[in-house]
Amino acid sequence: MLTLTRKVGESIRIGDNIEIIVKEIRRNQVRIGIVAPREVSIYREELYEEIQTQSEDTDED
Repeated sequence: MLTLTRKVGESIRIGDNIEIIVKEIRRNQVRIGIVAPREVSIYREELYEEIQTQSEDTDED
């Protein structure tokens, strides 16, 4: 795992097409913005895991 330190307004690039921007830091929350092509799916981790679980359940039927 790569760990980076960023300040508000600074960003991280993933490849040529994805940029993650630190929008706000408040106590124990960080707000981020993500700039990516429309064809790239972006999910919160808990939602992604739920989708994966549902997909596995569907595959078993």
